Amino acid sequence: MKNFLKKVQSILKALLFFALGFSILFLLYVNQDKAWKAQCALDGIPADQCSLIDKLLTDFAGAHFGWIAVVGLFLLISHFSRTMRWLMLVRPLGYKPGFLNALFSIGVGYFANLGFPRIGELVRAATLARYERIPPEKVMGTVVVDRVADGLSMFAVLGLAFLFESDRIFSLIRSLRQGSSEAGSNGASLLLILAIAGLTGLVLLWVFRKPLSRLPIFSKVVDLLKGFAQGIQTIRKLEKPHWFIFHSLNVWVMYYLMAYVGFFAFAPTAHLGPMAGLIVFAAGTLGFTVPSPGGMGTYHFMVASVLTFFYGIQKADAFSYANIIFFSIQIGFNVLFGLVSVIFLPIINRK
Repeated sequence: MKNFLKKVQSILKALLFFALGFSILFLLYVNQDKAWKAQCALDGIPADQCSLIDKLLTDFAGAHFGWIAVVGLFLLISHFSRTMRWLMLVRPLGYKPGFLNALFSIGVGYFANLGFPRIGELVRAATLARYERIPPEKVMGTVVVDRVADGLSMFAVLGLAFLFESDRIFSLIRSLRQGSSEAGSNGASLLLILAIAGLTGLVLLWVFRKPLSRLPIFSKVVDLLKGFAQGIQTIRKLEKPHWFIFHSLNVWVMYYLMAYVGFFAFAPTAHLGPMAGLIVFAAGTLGFTVPSPGGMGTYHFMVASVLTFFYGIQKADAFSYANIIFFSIQIGFNVLFGLVSVIFLPIINRK
């Protein structure tokens, strides 16, 4: 019964995140549809010949798939560097996992994120731990370090975007925040409540630490945390930190090139330059931080808003660009890579 309830709970969480992403995508579509119909009216196109769905399908069919393939290649190169960086974190634990096991574990993790947001890190840690017979909590510690490195890189990207386009960014923020002051106040109140609750929990754990230490589950939790801490501390034991830095930079350089080169796949954005690539990349990165399946909806909203507000791209065209990149790369390539990973992991570990 407990296992059944856990499965139901997992399914409900997945449906909730999917509903969040789909709702944002649907609302964005409704907004773009109104803008497209207004543009059709200005151009003298009859309403019965003005369909945003038809435009999206036409734009997708007319995309330059050679450039999309190049974007997919950059994604694979980023996966290579991410794998090398992760192996550098795992090896100080005394294990020597194979490159393919680590690469395909990452592929399974990305695949899982498309259905269950934020679960991908757990899945890739558990997958590598299973095939390489490493304690899962230690692998999870290395994944945390890996994500911290990504977080620092993300802040660096946002900092560069802010440095070069601060005026436009402030203007966009002001336009997005109009009428949202009440929501911001509610969000601040919620954060304060969570902080107080967390602090209270820590105080109670400290006060009752002695009776809790006599419980069998307490020692298991302590062992789990120790293994987790060992995984995190591998950052201090790197043999070649310069290679760790190189692969960290390469991951995000490839991500940037994916955004920039992606412009060439769609005629209305093909004229945009490297700086536009940086701003769109930063906006898309923020869109991916929201827990929706693969960034669905949130990525579209951020990228379409920046293309329209900063660079004057027509709303419907900006929405088309976001769809082309999202469904061909984030969905198409990650699904393909995930399926290859799921198929080949048991094969290369058949012994």
